[in-house]
Amino acid sequence: MDRFTKLIFSPEAVKFISLTNFLVAATVFTIVFSLLYFRSTYVYLIDFNCYLPPDNLRTSAAKFLEHVKLSNLFDRESMDFQERVFERSGVGPEACMPLPMHEIPPNTSYDSARDEIETVLFAAVDELLSKHKVDANSIDFLVSNCSLFCPTPSITSMIINRFGFRSNIKSFNLSGMGCSAGMVSMSLARDLLIVHKNSTALVLSMEAVTPNGYRGKTKSMLIPNILFRMGGAAILLSNMKKDKHIAKYKLQHIVRTHMGSDNQAYQSVFQKPDEDGIVGVSLSRDLLQVAAKALTTNISTLGPLVLPYSEQLRYGWSWITRKFWPPANGKELYVPNFKKAFEHFCIHAGGKAVIDAVEKSLKLQKEDGEASRMTLYRFGNTSSSSLWYELNYLEAKGRVKRGDRVWQLAFGSGFKCNSAVWKCISEIDPKARSAWSDRIHLYPIDIAIP
Repeated sequence: MDRFTKLIFSPEAVKFISLTNFLVAATVFTIVFSLLYFRSTYVYLIDFNCYLPPDNLRTSAAKFLEHVKLSNLFDRESMDFQERVFERSGVGPEACMPLPMHEIPPNTSYDSARDEIETVLFAAVDELLSKHKVDANSIDFLVSNCSLFCPTPSITSMIINRFGFRSNIKSFNLSGMGCSAGMVSMSLARDLLIVHKNSTALVLSMEAVTPNGYRGKTKSMLIPNILFRMGGAAILLSNMKKDKHIAKYKLQHIVRTHMGSDNQAYQSVFQKPDEDGIVGVSLSRDLLQVAAKALTTNISTLGPLVLPYSEQLRYGWSWITRKFWPPANGKELYVPNFKKAFEHFCIHAGGKAVIDAVEKSLKLQKEDGEASRMTLYRFGNTSSSSLWYELNYLEAKGRVKRGDRVWQLAFGSGFKCNSAVWKCISEIDPKARSAWSDRIHLYPIDIAIP
């Protein structure tokens, strides 16, 4: 016993124990410090601004059809097809086209496309920075996305030149990523802000309409002519605690899904030349089926992050019973109630069919898709920026309250389905100037679609 005691308390043993304790303490300290360090790195959305086109750029169905007829761009069959699509599109008479598209024939030159970019983004950024008295030199990261127009110098360079951002700003220009590119930009900005402390990021989302009108006969490529309209958004982010009291939202989750390994999904939204060599974006008949698969994959990751345990258990039990004991009555797999996770839904305004399909898949009510339908009606499909017009609509209606959670859901070529979850952390002023403030009292509008 004495020998055992001596071994335990020998100098060598004490040194070993001391070293062990030090290593354990150091490990615990490192883990706790890391948790606290990363836990304290929140990404705040200070504010965002959506571009509001002037009324003289409105393009109603009648004006659009008369314009293309006078321009002698299409044969009779293509004209009739576009008219039928317009009637069912959900796009209203207030949605706008860029000024060059009002010329006869439309001016789709490179210079006109650059003019559109400058018109939209210069106005959106200027108003956002002016509203919050943000010094251009305080922006650390600049991220832009525009899928179908990639000029040289880049869009971010255009913004840096116009506003005089400092020379060591880190800029990123994303292209070819479709309508879900806004969430890709947000994901990149988030990652940058998590790594770099005490920083701000400016994210710009839009699509250039001017150079991308299709003038051929392939019906799947004619549909974008009807849906896509002029618009864009600027979003200001920060990771600084001092900005928490002025921020509108806190970013909680971003979930990205890419189905590009599946050939059907990869080709569902595809820019290519038609049989006559005219380039356009083809929307496949499989698009809704592909979107449904992408959504299922996306929410399988998002669900456990946001749904209460009761909903997760019900879904899990439903999946197990169907897997091992298929019901004779063909009972459907339980769809979790996402209204228990979110107060507001911003579904990409890609078209009436897309909004309808998501509502049906998630068993949402019509009012849950109101912001998406009204955005599609008033502004058309503005691609990656549509989600911000939708959130802007909810704010202007006075529906977003402190503590509310918002789900932004985007679809895009690739094929991609991306989600962002925001929590409102301030009181939102519904009377604040915005893209909706001039006529929000007129909405919602009962849209009669045959």
